[in-house]
Amino acid sequence: MRTRIKGAIGLLVVMALMGAACSKSTPNAGGGSPSPSASGLTKDPAIAAEVPASIVAKGSVTVAVDPSYAPNEFFGPDNKTIVGWDPELGDALGTVMGIKFNAVQAGFDGIIPGLSSGKYDIGMSSFTDNKEREQTVDMVTYFSAGTSFYVITNGGPTIGTLDDLCGHSVAVEKGTTQLADATAQSKKCTDAGKSAVAVSAFPDQNGANLALSSGRAEVGMADSPVAAYQVKLSNGQFKLSGQPYGVAPYGIAIPRPAGSAPGTGPMTKPILDALNKLISDGVYLQILTKWGVQAGAITNAVINGAVG
Repeated sequence: MRTRIKGAIGLLVVMALMGAACSKSTPNAGGGSPSPSASGLTKDPAIAAEVPASIVAKGSVTVAVDPSYAPNEFFGPDNKTIVGWDPELGDALGTVMGIKFNAVQAGFDGIIPGLSSGKYDIGMSSFTDNKEREQTVDMVTYFSAGTSFYVITNGGPTIGTLDDLCGHSVAVEKGTTQLADATAQSKKCTDAGKSAVAVSAFPDQNGANLALSSGRAEVGMADSPVAAYQVKLSNGQFKLSGQPYGVAPYGIAIPRPAGSAPGTGPMTKPILDALNKLISDGVYLQILTKWGVQAGAITNAVINGAVG
């Protein structure tokens, strides 16, 4: 959920890249376990036949990704290649459908508009599937995550719920559900006669992490697997606070013709069927387990499965 900060991007981001190089073996990072396609995964002719002729002719789809959300999607050690379990799952989906998934860097809040304009074919970047997004694009669910709070280990506030944010400064990424939640909570705080939440929104998650580590914010908010990963990489600087809230599905964002009914995107059914094949074959869980995020695994993908 998140454009890359160039130049000096702070200790935490450097640690994230080091952690990717040292503790995460990905096909793109070199070494480690083979990719699903190298493990025997092949094209499924029936599912490949569902892919629109225009996509078959191109042989690939352009997949918009905001690579600042480790371990879901981020830059590998070469600082160019997009790695993480999201792009790895995308590669597997492409193999099943007989097309290549080309991941390209995009700002998180520009991905869905880019799908509508035809700039991108697919958005696969830790999108929460919600009713608002379903009005514009189709969503194929593929993971389950909540939002977690994380704070400085020494002297950070105790945050258990959104209500505890009153009077505190919070760092989030633009375009995320966390920004919406923190902003809405600030109004609830002032309506109740309490101090507002000082919400700072950054172009990507790296900026939000840096704000917390530098003391410009007291609380960070991110999807539960991302928050846990940042805490793990911080060498004790950060800790999780409270339990995740608002558990909801992630969705692969797929454009559909303007004015058409939900679920009618040309690529929606092939992606749905490819994903459910990966789930039934065990490849899906293999990928998630490799990245340590198997707790968010689902057992059946659906179209437009927003909750609430």
